[in-house]
Amino acid sequence: MDLALVNFDDPTEVRTFEKGKFELYTVGPMTLGRATYEPGWRWTEHVGRSTGETSCQVEHVGLVLSGQAVAKMDSGGEVVMRAGDFFYVPPGHDSWVVGDEPYVSLHILGSEHYAVS
Repeated sequence: MDLALVNFDDPTEVRTFEKGKFELYTVGPMTLGRATYEPGWRWTEHVGRSTGETSCQVEHVGLVLSGQAVAKMDSGGEVVMRAGDFFYVPPGHDSWVVGDEPYVSLHILGSEHYAVS
């Protein structure tokens, strides 16, 4: 494998959906992602509907860069993720933006299979 650089402004792939986008970056052997969701975005409405899933079945590890979002497990537990928070969200959840600011997060795990219809 060769030495590589990938610029944040030049994603390998962009998956777009209503009120959001998910940018993928292939860096050496890894695929990372950057999620950007507008106020009013909700996974079940804006991503899940097109995939046919009722909850997100992707495992996520990441870092919130800006804004806030709720992650709610199918089992009922929920957290508010804010700028500066690292997160782990297992499969079987919904998520939505909180407030009037866009939500942006960096995804270290789970990017390859996210928002694939």
